[in-house]
Amino acid sequence: MLFALIALGACGRSDHLGKPPSFTPTAASPETTAMVDPGLPIAIIEERPVDRASLWSGTRASLLGDRRAVVRGDILTVVIEIDEEAEISNSTDRRRNGSESLNIPNLAGIPQRLDRELPEGATSADLVGLNSASSSGGDGSVTRSEKLTLRVAATVIDVLPNGVLAISGSQELRVNFELRELLVTGYVRPADISRQNEITYDKIASARVSYGGRGQITDVQQPRIGQQVLDAVLPF
Repeated sequence: MLFALIALGACGRSDHLGKPPSFTPTAASPETTAMVDPGLPIAIIEERPVDRASLWSGTRASLLGDRRAVVRGDILTVVIEIDEEAEISNSTDRRRNGSESLNIPNLAGIPQRLDRELPEGATSADLVGLNSASSSGGDGSVTRSEKLTLRVAATVIDVLPNGVLAISGSQELRVNFELRELLVTGYVRPADISRQNEITYDKIASARVSYGGRGQITDVQQPRIGQQVLDAVLPF
């Protein structure tokens, strides 16, 4: 078991032992597949001879043509600007006191007979007495601040039957022995794409944004495999 854990921990670092981490191959990525096989062709407006001398010919290749992503294989820019803060504070306080007493001065002479059997100073006048007190208090607070500004090029990997575009984008940046990865996927409406062929992250449905990395610094920041296993199985 020990050797298996050691081998498992080494597998994740074997890519960058003594060398920078390798880039992810792009040959088999969804973006490359969409560009190589763009799917069904779109209708192309036939260019007339008179249109060749005009700045506007109705085609995407013209000077004023609409170059926004619309078909599979097209590229658009995703703008991720997150600047959010959240603060929640709760406080509760609850108290309760209770007191109960029960006495039976006359019950067929039983209390009087009982008093004769009781030790000196004891009496059955107050047969039962109960007191209770309870209190509870709680305080909780949550403070969160996030700020992220990124731009990444994404590719239209599919066009759904209702015209919505499925996009996927990835970006990798390697500095010395640390590789930073940015991944984004989701669904966008063509109408939400700006004239600059850009779309903000808040207009992407089912958006999945990942910003992380791998390399020597990330390895040092992560707990060891054995520690993670113990954290998962130990009940205390």
